[in-house]
Amino acid sequence: MARKSKVSRLPAEVKSHLQRLLREDSMTLDEILDDLRARFPAAEEVMPSRTGLGRYRKTYEEVLASHKNIAIASEALVAELGESFDDKSGALLSQAVTTLAINAVDNALDEGNVDIKDVLNIARAAKSVQETRSLSLRERQAIAKEARERLLREQSEALDEEVKAGGLDEAQAQFWRKKFLGV
Repeated sequence: MARKSKVSRLPAEVKSHLQRLLREDSMTLDEILDDLRARFPAAEEVMPSRTGLGRYRKTYEEVLASHKNIAIASEALVAELGESFDDKSGALLSQAVTTLAINAVDNALDEGNVDIKDVLNIARAAKSVQETRSLSLRERQAIAKEARERLLREQSEALDEEVKAGGLDEAQAQFWRKKFLGV
């Protein structure tokens, strides 16, 4: 199993500060290391090397770019589909989770150091994808059922109003209920 990087072993406060500096993107690697050493002298022994910090920065920037792309796509989709969660957005959510899980598997395999923990995480991700797809299907079915019930109620109410208005007798109303409403 591969060793954890020094960055992943940093105390939470130091790592949080490092990530903030990386998000701001206004310092060089040397300036970031100098800033970390000045602010957190007690963590000097676990500070990453310049090379290790460079590798972490590259990975961190890739993750940030991915998150930005997802945010942009989400905004565009919400603008197109609206805020309500419906059939299209449910299917889209399911596809997004599937894509993220596949990307995680690809990245793990590309690194070549997949251990049992990674396999378990991939299995959990696959299970989550399947649950998301099932949830999406159940929600679509529930939406369709609710729409059907609403339509039946509206048609039944319209038929009842017609009967009250004197346009149909009870036998005719019963015929139409059975024929078109199925009740």
